[in-house]
Amino acid sequence: MREPSGSPSAHEGDTGGFLAPFAVAVDPELLELALTHRSWAYEHGGAPHNERLEFLGDSILGQAVTVKLYRDYPDLDEGELAKRRAALVSSVALAEVARRIDLGAQLKLGVGEERTGGRGKDSILADTVEAVIGAVYLSTDTETAAAFVLRLIEPLLADPDRFTVALDPKTTLQELAAARGKPHPQYTVTSEGPDHDRRFTARVELDGAEGTGTGTSKKAAELGAARDAVGQLLARAQARSTRKKR
Repeated sequence: MREPSGSPSAHEGDTGGFLAPFAVAVDPELLELALTHRSWAYEHGGAPHNERLEFLGDSILGQAVTVKLYRDYPDLDEGELAKRRAALVSSVALAEVARRIDLGAQLKLGVGEERTGGRGKDSILADTVEAVIGAVYLSTDTETAAAFVLRLIEPLLADPDRFTVALDPKTTLQELAAARGKPHPQYTVTSEGPDHDRRFTARVELDGAEGTGTGTSKKAAELGAARDAVGQLLARAQARSTRKKR
């Protein structure tokens, strides 16, 4: 499984260091493979890349999350469990995981992908998380890999709004607006930076909650703004409920 040697990018100075907090011993060659995007492989004579590990990791991730949800929520039906699993294994959720452990800085990307902001793309980050899970599985065992997955998603599980707004925050915000007799929320989107590395910022307001989101696409920015606004509105509602109980 050894890949052809090549000059590492300036971003690869501490390959594997991001795994130190998880205390897992991963085969160095497997880990390097997990961090190798197909764009780099293409530019280096068709060297191996991480898509097979991604395929494996996706299965390990899905199983670990499914078992966790099944055990933790015995009263939920199949449909609700499926929604919660989707919220935890989506590209958006996995990209959050990747950014939290600074995975983007470790990637081996081709020149073109590097120029177009590949280190910040949700799809690439999410795929790499799955590939790393696959590398952990092959380097250890089923139990260790499952525990690693649960450590990765622990912050997602701790987010009280994860299962209410993560799947479609724009729809959730629209429903909250309708319940308040307000028109559909309108988004204001601005962008900056060169075409190959453009960043978008979206803003939306509802009942005094001003949500802001950023991303590498207009859609991602709007989703972030909606998620922010919904989170504020839910927090206010919860605070009011707490005061009433007192």
